Amino acid sequence: MKSILSIILIASLSLGFAQSGGEKRLPNITISTLQGKSVNIVDYVSKGKITVLSFWATWCSPCKRELDAVSELLPTWISEYNTQLIAITIDNARALSQVKPIIEEKGWEFEVLVDSKQELQQALNFQAIPQTFVIDTEGNIVYQHEGYVPGDEFELEKFIKNLAGK
Repeated sequence: MKSILSIILIASLSLGFAQSGGEKRLPNITISTLQGKSVNIVDYVSKGKITVLSFWATWCSPCKRELDAVSELLPTWISEYNTQLIAITIDNARALSQVKPIIEEKGWEFEVLVDSKQELQQALNFQAIPQTFVIDTEGNIVYQHEGYVPGDEFELEKFIKNLAGK
């Protein structure tokens, strides 16, 4: 009985990713903009660009440090590697009022989306933040990283540069 439950659990967790040639596809999940408009994350990232998805929350200091560090490198990533950054807050509805003031204070100029029900987080099957994913131009998840220590942004840049064929 225990092994059957384990198989069911593993199968249900793996359904968050649609497999295509051994690559993980970004799940077809609806989240929202800061203005409350519903957007499908698959449509949002499939623009022929390399997309960095960074999951964060207002209460997560390492998350904000990572986004600050990546924000400094982002203009180069945009121009040289055709990359976009989408930060996805997992703050609950009560904490969402703090998101816009933090964005303004930090001067972040990248897109911020909201996963307050953590549906995308659950589909991607992770618990800890910051959590960073790189999505290739075809919508495949090709990189995942948990946590942040200074310098991680340079490792991420090396991966993006390689992915862009530079």
